[in-house]
Amino acid sequence: MLKRLIIGVFGLWLTTLSVPSRAADEAVEIIPDVVYGHKYGMALTMDVLKPREGANGAGVLFMVSGGWFSAWAPPENTVSWNSDLLDKGFTVFMVRHGSSPKFVIPEVIEDVRRSVRFIRANAERFGVDPERLGVTGGSAGGHLSLILGTTADPGNPTAPDPIDRVSDRVAAVVAFYPPTDLRPWVGTDSEYNKNFPALQFDPDKAKDCSPLLQVTSDDPPTLLIHGDKDELVPLTHSEQIHRVFEENKVVSRLMIIEGAAHGFSGDDARRASRAKVEWFMKTLLKHEPPAPPPTEKRAGQRPPR
Repeated sequence: MLKRLIIGVFGLWLTTLSVPSRAADEAVEIIPDVVYGHKYGMALTMDVLKPREGANGAGVLFMVSGGWFSAWAPPENTVSWNSDLLDKGFTVFMVRHGSSPKFVIPEVIEDVRRSVRFIRANAERFGVDPERLGVTGGSAGGHLSLILGTTADPGNPTAPDPIDRVSDRVAAVVAFYPPTDLRPWVGTDSEYNKNFPALQFDPDKAKDCSPLLQVTSDDPPTLLIHGDKDELVPLTHSEQIHRVFEENKVVSRLMIIEGAAHGFSGDDARRASRAKVEWFMKTLLKHEPPAPPPTEKRAGQRPPR
């Protein structure tokens, strides 16, 4: 049941992408199948969507992931899905990772880390500021977005691969209904572990793969968006990490969509989209961090590493 639900949500997302707008396509330069790495003789790829006019120099990585399953779609079909960001001048990177069931979460995390390093190393090529990169995604994509926000490193200066010498730090995060603590799901008899092969890895690594347990005070500004009727990834996942952000004085906001389950549609989707764009405009287009709305909690920073 869990597997059908999350794959169904991911399928709905792909369906949403399937009706491209000719006018939108003409306004966007598409660089398809950019190779950012290799594994097992296969290429790791992303599609780059660039506004032809009015680019603001900031980039947003979209984690193409549902249930840690990552699928290809014609890049022309993704323009309308990202029109909210493209219209404001953001360059969007549609990042695909090594997909479940072949790969498990620790391997997936290494892929998306590399995608950030690759984009930063090639920032001039893509016309973006390497210090103004944000990341977003929903469900598993939200989990990966939070992992990038909470576990960045400056790169390994002695690595033989020059990409590995580059930082994977992002400047802002927007995570939709993300799992934040994987420990109850890994190495257990839970339905999650049974239905999601990506969770079938060494339980000793579950802590490192749980953003809730990785928060420190230097984390980037983070927006969490979650429905209060989500039965697949309960709201408590976002509430708990928001509380830890708050304790550590990381700039953060928790936006709760009343009555929404796992995945948004209609007015809920439009509200969430507006909030996402506003967050990236505040965090990536200005040097100062955004002030959280007075009616909402301020999320914390993590303890220094």
